[in-house]
Amino acid sequence: MTGPQGAVAATFFDGQTAQRHAVRIAPTSDGLGLAVLFDDAARGALVWPFDRIRALDGQADRASLMLTLRAETGDEAPRDPARLIVTDAAAVDWFHRTRPALFHRDVRPGTFRKVAIWLSGAVAATLLMLFVILPGLANYLAAHIPVEQEVAFGRAVMAQVEYLFGDGEKGLTCTGAEGQAALDLLVARLTEGQAIPYALQVRVFDHAMPNAFAAPGGQIVVFRGLLDDAKSPEEVAGVLGHEIGHAVRRDPTRLALRAAGSAGILSVVLGDVSGGTLAGIAGEHLMRAAYTREAESAADDYALMLLADAGVSSEPLAAFFDRIATLTDAMPEYLSSHPLSAGRAERIRTGALYGADRHILDEAEWRALRGICG
Repeated sequence: MTGPQGAVAATFFDGQTAQRHAVRIAPTSDGLGLAVLFDDAARGALVWPFDRIRALDGQADRASLMLTLRAETGDEAPRDPARLIVTDAAAVDWFHRTRPALFHRDVRPGTFRKVAIWLSGAVAATLLMLFVILPGLANYLAAHIPVEQEVAFGRAVMAQVEYLFGDGEKGLTCTGAEGQAALDLLVARLTEGQAIPYALQVRVFDHAMPNAFAAPGGQIVVFRGLLDDAKSPEEVAGVLGHEIGHAVRRDPTRLALRAAGSAGILSVVLGDVSGGTLAGIAGEHLMRAAYTREAESAADDYALMLLADAGVSSEPLAAFFDRIATLTDAMPEYLSSHPLSAGRAERIRTGALYGADRHILDEAEWRALRGICG
């Protein structure tokens, strides 16, 4: 096989049986094909056209070649089942030097179109799962999950939030007894007589962020930064009323299930709410919660109702939104999941109960609350 003359030993498999056939191979006299000569003369000879001979993929070793024929078969890589194994070094070298078509990749006509169709289908299925099926399933579960299971899920989320965002040993929760008593008193006065499906658990995180968020099952967190920035306990009451509104509507459960995805939904369905990774993902999303504008407006309305029923003016809450408007209103409203703070302040003033003058905490209780983190 060092030229157009001569024959060398090789091994042939017909692809129908496991039998090995000792053969000799040589180029045909016209140079267009490879003759495969069997020791059994009765079997005759095969001729493989060079333009159809292919080396099987994954042959980095040049000490041997496994050859097959391109053929119109039913799979996507058209190959004849027969195999020819060449181990003669000179013949292997000759094939590499003189037959570049040996390593062509053959694909059936229409394969790329099929791949494009399947890829488009996979993308469409993924988008359907992410933006239709998972949100719909999360909404359904949030409305139908038993309260006890939702509370357990919320506790798992809060435990992971403290573990992931705290300093390991101390955690995030502020533990000042007088401050916690003042916070509990504020919540009790704000929610007195209200039909709330949870025993609310409100705590303060020792973090400078001026924010608050609600977790599933009536778990609510106020950040120390919010207490530092608030001008009155009524402002804190308004923000807490807003987060209680989210809790009552089960917005945090809906958001947490969406954030955790199908695995998180399955965990809740099966009652396994202790998965640290899933709870951590859900907690991180809740700390930077992005509810829809409709959900935010509904939570504002709930806060106004709580303040009105408690006899507390909602003007301090409007003033709070006035102050943060300069920080949050740079983004156009149609690009934001939250209504603009200035617009929220105006909307709250429209429904403000100006005649109410009840202070939800006295000065001593307010000082205790602001000092809850020490």
